[in-house]
Amino acid sequence: MSETVTSSGKTPVDFWFDPLCPWAWMTSRWVLEVEKVRDIEVRWHIMSLAVLNEPKLDELPEEYRELLETKAWKPIRVVTAAWQKHGADVLGPLYTALGTRIHNNGEGPTVEAVAGALADVGLPADLIDYADQEDFEFDAELRASHKEGIDKVGQDVGTPVIAVPGSDGEQIAFFGPVVTPAPKGEEAARLWDGTLAVASVPGFYEIKRTRTKGPDFSNL
Repeated sequence: MSETVTSSGKTPVDFWFDPLCPWAWMTSRWVLEVEKVRDIEVRWHIMSLAVLNEPKLDELPEEYRELLETKAWKPIRVVTAAWQKHGADVLGPLYTALGTRIHNNGEGPTVEAVAGALADVGLPADLIDYADQEDFEFDAELRASHKEGIDKVGQDVGTPVIAVPGSDGEQIAFFGPVVTPAPKGEEAARLWDGTLAVASVPGFYEIKRTRTKGPDFSNL
């Protein structure tokens, strides 16, 4: 049985993210809107697109492969180190600072953006040293957190992964939803209610529609 309420008496919503992903960023802002109008508490966890794609790098377009082999590792190493050295409570604020810089402000996943995010939330500046630590001190913890999230939904999806307790106490987990722009207020709540209704059906597999527009950060 999974945990069905947090210490505050709210429903736990476990959210796995990679700060590199713009779609996870949009979904995370939506979930925070839901937290304002539904009795939920978001708990943040890390996963890694670099780890996810390690077995298939040779199959990826050159530009995406280069992104995952180099730039993707820097932010997630720093976030993992911050989590390990300062506790899970730093993950939400640090993710917000990172996402604002990387996505909203267009700084990208640069070392400068990560260093700025650390300063934004008052974390030690020397955490940035982990960005280029190839023999990463907390690699096992990063991979364990990634595995915990991805094992709930399968290897064919990415980030975000969301897990909530079902009516029987077991977790319901799903990838997404991918949404842009992030809805607010009661619109956010309606999407949440509908997502849970669909995801709770045991036989449900997928719902999808084609969109050509990229993520819209204008209302964040």
